[in-house]
Amino acid sequence: MSKATNVVWHEHKVGRQRRQAIKDHKSCIVWFTGLPSSGKSTIANELEHTLNNMGVHTYVLDGDNVRYGLNKNLGFSKEDREENIRRIGEVAKLFVDAGILPITAFISPYRKDRQAVRDLMKEGEFVEVYVKCPVAVCMDRDPKGLYKKAIAGEIKDFTGVNNPYEEPLDAEVVIETDKLSVGESVDKILDHLISRAIIGRQLSRGVNGPYGSKGLINNVAEAGERDELLKKAPALKHVVVADRFLSDCEMLAIGAFSPLCGFMNKEEVDEVVRRCMLPDGLAWGVPIILTVDGREAESIKAGDEIALCDAAKNIIAIMAVSDTYRYPKDVYCKGVFGTEDTAHPGVKMMMDGPDTFLAGEIKLVNRPQRSEVASSYYLDPRRTREEFKKRGWSSIVAFQTRNPIHRAHEYLIKCALESVDGALIHPLVGETKPDDIPAGVRMKCYEALLKGYFNPQRIVLSVLPTFMRYAGPREAINHAIIRKNYGCTHFIIGRDHAGVGTYYGPFEAQELLVSLADRIGITPIKFDNSFYCKRCGNMASAKTCSHDPAVDHLQLSGTKVRAMLKEGSYPPEEFSRKEVVDVLIEWARK
Repeated sequence: MSKATNVVWHEHKVGRQRRQAIKDHKSCIVWFTGLPSSGKSTIANELEHTLNNMGVHTYVLDGDNVRYGLNKNLGFSKEDREENIRRIGEVAKLFVDAGILPITAFISPYRKDRQAVRDLMKEGEFVEVYVKCPVAVCMDRDPKGLYKKAIAGEIKDFTGVNNPYEEPLDAEVVIETDKLSVGESVDKILDHLISRAIIGRQLSRGVNGPYGSKGLINNVAEAGERDELLKKAPALKHVVVADRFLSDCEMLAIGAFSPLCGFMNKEEVDEVVRRCMLPDGLAWGVPIILTVDGREAESIKAGDEIALCDAAKNIIAIMAVSDTYRYPKDVYCKGVFGTEDTAHPGVKMMMDGPDTFLAGEIKLVNRPQRSEVASSYYLDPRRTREEFKKRGWSSIVAFQTRNPIHRAHEYLIKCALESVDGALIHPLVGETKPDDIPAGVRMKCYEALLKGYFNPQRIVLSVLPTFMRYAGPREAINHAIIRKNYGCTHFIIGRDHAGVGTYYGPFEAQELLVSLADRIGITPIKFDNSFYCKRCGNMASAKTCSHDPAVDHLQLSGTKVRAMLKEGSYPPEEFSRKEVVDVLIEWARK
């Protein structure tokens, strides 16, 4: 076949960016690859259907369909397979240039051919989706009966039987179709497209997708796996660790810290401390770490498995140690907390803690033992997502708190509720400062408030097992990521979020989160300090009220409120609901 000569590429007045602007989304190739009968076409079609309903312009290029026309002169030899993929790549590139999002469903067994298509595209315009499925499962499915024919020798050059398949080494998305449903597979791809700003979050439907491209992590050992881990646990080294680390074992295992599967290694910690991101570029605020006493760590090395235990020697998790290391605590504190002052509770916790860090993936075999809060309130991310879907919510705002909810915070939640389907009231119940109100008392306050003053059809009350770092802006990033993993689309962030003392500016957390919101995939709802204004006769903020704070605004300090509670005095009803104060007075008197 002779090659064309004397050809010149012509630039057009209307370019890719203008075409994309009309369609309100970017374009890229979503390239499915995998064994025959792995589920490529099924998921590709469902993905197109979903994207189409969201207003995204797509076109599926399917392996069989293309061979009816464009590639009907090609067979299945290695050379023809290469030409098949080359042609599809060129066609898909034209679709991308047209502002359309082409979805290709081809076995495309050779890495070299897939790389050739990737090389045609600009950075970020080729999304490889590896549809991973064991050959045995593919054979069981086999709707066309092709595996049986290939095994019988009736079909030559059949991938997976007598022709090789080269697995992707670094696919953007990996879908294990023997473990995930079609819907879950589509959600995982959508999450990636949204996280990379290929399609906007305003186009998404249903609950928010998990953070990153790994989907929602599940490292909770179930049934047989748990039995096997507990069976070998007596022979492992047992390490007693602080309760705050055990709560993070649970957070890691249930997917609240997705895409993390375990405690961070030195490179990951350093990237987060210095650049506020993971090594792969995902935003992250505060490292997820585990530290142990140096003497304890002397007998632990990379490659070991250890049992992480509570103070009563109960096994909570099994950890596959990938690294042991030290990290300069002054650098850590300056980067994460913005200070080395040991009066800061987060700095003090770090400085007083052990010096040796352990990295590695964990498997949760037992939940940490608790008595303050009913177990029914510990809803894992999968549970909250199911509940949101059951209620038909597609926009959910999360409210983070470590305090009772007084009238000011009630006002914020209700304001946010006016523009979304529902709210997740999500108090943190892990370790806090000694002078914070205990979790059990706070839960009684929340129950009383929600029962009397909220629409129960629009509220889910659940608890967050992790502990407070008091890292202000950095911690706000983690809090937003966590709520995204729980399925929330919006996140309330008030004045001095997760701050303590005067270490952070009043709006510093808001500013940092807003700058990263698109990368994280959540919408911040910002609020200023709110109060009751006597002149206005209602709750307000500086944005809505200009009256004299000294004369017209009802504002009580925490110290004043605590003193009133101990005396059995009730703050004004405009400050807090009587039902909430009843609970607090009973606690304060004890």
